[in-house]
Amino acid sequence: MPKAGPRRPLQAVPRFALTREEAAASLGMSVSHFERNVQPTMRVVRSGQLVLVPVSEVERWLKANAHLVVDRPGPQLVRESRR
Repeated sequence: MPKAGPRRPLQAVPRFALTREEAAASLGMSVSHFERNVQPTMRVVRSGQLVLVPVSEVERWLKANAHLVVDRPGPQLVRESRR
């Protein structure tokens, strides 16, 4: 049995994988939308019923599906002022 003594505080541990709920939340979408539309395009880690999504897969999906949206100015109509 280990000795009971002063415990060192736990340090933050970097996450390499997220649950489906965490992955969906990190992308700002519902779990059902994530499972239907995003998860099928990702490599996941299965351990029993647990499904883990590597953070690198979330980042890869986001980069692959990001599109630049720019409002381009259209032609300006110039109206003459009436006096």
